[in-house]
Amino acid sequence: HPGFDNRVMIALILAAFILVFQEYYGDRPNFDQLFSVRFAGSRWYALGSFGWWAGAKVVGYFVVPALAVWGLMRGRLRDYGLSTQGMSRHVWIYVALFAAILPVVVIASYTRPFLATYPFYKYAARSWTDFVAWELMYGASFVALEFFFRGFLLSALKRQMGAYAIFVMIVPYCMIHFNKPVAEVCGAIFAGIVLGTLAMATRSIWCGVLIHISVAWTMDCLALLHTTGFP
Repeated sequence: HPGFDNRVMIALILAAFILVFQEYYGDRPNFDQLFSVRFAGSRWYALGSFGWWAGAKVVGYFVVPALAVWGLMRGRLRDYGLSTQGMSRHVWIYVALFAAILPVVVIASYTRPFLATYPFYKYAARSWTDFVAWELMYGASFVALEFFFRGFLLSALKRQMGAYAIFVMIVPYCMIHFNKPVAEVCGAIFAGIVLGTLAMATRSIWCGVLIHISVAWTMDCLALLHTTGFP
């Protein structure tokens, strides 16, 4: 489409600043810098550090872009992937993808690296409060993540770029995985393409949210099942 579209400029500049915020202020070491001296001995210190991590995701990946949609782009959030209209027609896609991923997750759950990694919050089995609080924070981070990459970025770019917006989106999506094993980073590229295509085809992020949360919660539950058990 010819002409200047300020939504592209706003989305990409804002995305760059959001990624800077996540990298330098939104992780658990930042929580340690602020609170370790006073609260390190607390029973809930570790959960609080993950609350900081998840809260940074919700603020950076959801609240800030949502405010930009309302205030700068004069748009509606339902046009940026949050619409649930017609979702029932697409549930079969979620079921099919989850069914394809589940056997791989189950097999991986018997490996030592998997059991050493999940759940990220190592006190998840200490009590039901720990378990539920962690899983809700974990789930909220995925809602925010999907909104930012598959809702906000795709919707802001697709008018000018069409389907090529998916391939712009996967560059920063790949980069947020850089602290993880190389196989997972490379897998994120292909996952980003699949989830981006799904979001663009359905005009909704919710199938991607369901897949992300279902897989993440299943991985945590399998890890606990093979190790400490549930609270």
